[in-house]
Amino acid sequence: MNLNDCFQQGLLKKEQPDKLKAQKSIEIAVHKLSLAKKLLNVKIYEETVTSSYACMFHAARALLFRDGIREKSHYALFLYIKEKYDGKIEKRFINELNALRLQRHEISYGLEKLSISHEEAASLIALSEEFLTVAQRLLKA
Repeated sequence: MNLNDCFQQGLLKKEQPDKLKAQKSIEIAVHKLSLAKKLLNVKIYEETVTSSYACMFHAARALLFRDGIREKSHYALFLYIKEKYDGKIEKRFINELNALRLQRHEISYGLEKLSISHEEAASLIALSEEFLTVAQRLLKA
């Protein structure tokens, strides 16, 4: 699947750019980052992963709202960011967004319990915090 497929299948839709929705999505990302940190402190690592991903998802979603794009799929959001923000967002963030998307999916829907260490969960929080900062910088540009 590519970006054109996403638009043709309605997984991405063009609409008016919306700075207010972009700002609200950033606020949600900040909240999810705060939740991830609290969950880490009480050693609930699976939910730390989920909240870290939610932070990155909402930060990326803010960019789509600013661009006048509405997503109906987490994968479509990833493809949009990968293509439209190539060179503006480091590839490591884009790759980690996708990896974390898959990990969150496995945590939420998989039949096997994942073993997540404190260090891994803390690393994901740091990653999502960096990504949030990048998204906020891009929104101001």
